[in-house]
Amino acid sequence: MNLLASLILAAVALLVGLGGGMALRHRSAPVQEERGAPADESGLSLADLLLRVFRSSEAGLAVLTGSGEVVLYNPRAVDLGLVHDGLADLRARTACRQVAGTSNALLMEVDLSPMEHRGREPAAVLGQVRGLGDGFTVVEAIDSSDAVRLEATRRDFVANVSHELKTPVGAVGLLAEAVLDAADDPVEVRRFAGRILKESTRLAALVTELIALSRLTGAERLPELSAVDVDELVNESLARCRLSAESAGIEVSVDRPSRLAVDGDRTLLITALSNLLENAIAYSPPEASVSVSRRRVGDTVEIAVTDRGIGIEPQHQTRVFERFFRVDPARSRATGGTGLGLAIVKHVLANHGGHVRLWSSPGTGSTFTMCLPVCTADHADAAATTIDPGGRA
Repeated sequence: MNLLASLILAAVALLVGLGGGMALRHRSAPVQEERGAPADESGLSLADLLLRVFRSSEAGLAVLTGSGEVVLYNPRAVDLGLVHDGLADLRARTACRQVAGTSNALLMEVDLSPMEHRGREPAAVLGQVRGLGDGFTVVEAIDSSDAVRLEATRRDFVANVSHELKTPVGAVGLLAEAVLDAADDPVEVRRFAGRILKESTRLAALVTELIALSRLTGAERLPELSAVDVDELVNESLARCRLSAESAGIEVSVDRPSRLAVDGDRTLLITALSNLLENAIAYSPPEASVSVSRRRVGDTVEIAVTDRGIGIEPQHQTRVFERFFRVDPARSRATGGTGLGLAIVKHVLANHGGHVRLWSSPGTGSTFTMCLPVCTADHADAAATTIDPGGRA
């Protein structure tokens, strides 16, 4: 429990201990003034200030008697479902009776999550019950929805990683056995060796992207940001993807140089843009085209990658940036995709104070747009290309 929570609970104990008889009955007279405690220049007593702290707490707080009657609670207790219509949650009352019936200072945790999650109410609530003496107990309810959601995400991530790693590792093992069985057939050996090379390349790419993603989403600090020339960023990313485009028969067109710059890490931004280009190439039909454009909109630099591929159904557009999500799993397997490329793009841009935007229409194609803050030293040079959100460069 943090220091603020400790102070709040101490305030509760003091209010009750001072008989907050007045506080418990919600009378307007300051508690300590009746006990002879002086108020400050504002006319507020210490009890008044403690009551304000109690009411403004981020945690839901409720003081109960030994019989389970609520004598004091704050608005947050209602928001979290700890108190409803002046009555405490049955689970909280049961725990309070158990704590009040012991002579030792007992701390009990109780799950106060709603039976049915509705609307914007918390999905998970954890309560802690403490004895205050004289038969009183206090329940501290905390919204633990984020922690529960994070744990579920972690479990899903581990399960997905295990599955994704198991596939190429298993394939390499089976192919190695096939090579041994066909040791006397040079043609078969070469064929199986080629497939082993393909699976090992896929495995290496998956491990590399997992490491990159863990760094982007973890506590590791990014390198110091510097001015990155957008034109050089586009040219370097195109160079990385040239072989993939030529192999797929995809023509990549680029608009005119922009003379724009952004604050960022050059390597990470090249990785993000390269991932968008590789994704556009992989999901485009042979002989199709992919285009890259850049412009400045206000204080944002936008780099857009447009393909004329299969497009993305509306129900999938909110999920394409999830780890391991694939719009077309069969095509992804054929191209050696890991399902992590767009997740990496999302986190790279978030770590640069930007975001990625998606427009897509099934059967027409998709446009992924990297939005990054313009370089602070680039305002003068880029003024000529500044446009309003509805205009064009």
